[in-house]
Amino acid sequence: MSRANETHPLVQPVKSSQSISREERMDMKQILIFSLCLVSVWTCRMKHCCDESELAKAAERKLESHYPQPQELVPAAQEPGSPPSCPVALFAQQTPAHLSNRSLSPWRYVRRTMKDHFPSSYAEAQCLCFGCVLIQDNKPPVENHNYNSVPVIQSRVFLKKEPCSDGEKYYLKPVSVKVAVGCTCARPAYN
Repeated sequence: MSRANETHPLVQPVKSSQSISREERMDMKQILIFSLCLVSVWTCRMKHCCDESELAKAAERKLESHYPQPQELVPAAQEPGSPPSCPVALFAQQTPAHLSNRSLSPWRYVRRTMKDHFPSSYAEAQCLCFGCVLIQDNKPPVENHNYNSVPVIQSRVFLKKEPCSDGEKYYLKPVSVKVAVGCTCARPAYN
């Protein structure tokens, strides 16, 4: 027998284009089914259902590993109920240490609470002036309304408590929340 007629066991003879496309279609169906199975397993892991007693610890681990939170360096944030007032008089005194009081658009931090979120409370900047504090020459500081104090916004990830399909357990859903982190002085935006 000649070697030309022998085929190597790993080498398959070339098939027609019709039979290849049927096999490819079968392979694609198998890959699609396998992918759908993986997605459902991955979704189940993302929606890991916990008892309410386990939820806080799970949130702490998730925030630490995936969504690190900024360190709040503010001594004590005020409750949002008290009205803000522009501290122009402070600028004539000794220069304060914290940037929020030295800014020409000063701000304070207020405590915000979001039910069913982790963390459930956070400090948010609240502008104290409508205008900006201007200091010119030897004149006393004044609030100038030709400029605006506007909040500086940052997106921050929180974990929201969502009910699982059984109605008794919960999973954590990452949500993005816009948070004011400071204030800056800007020209007014005229339409």
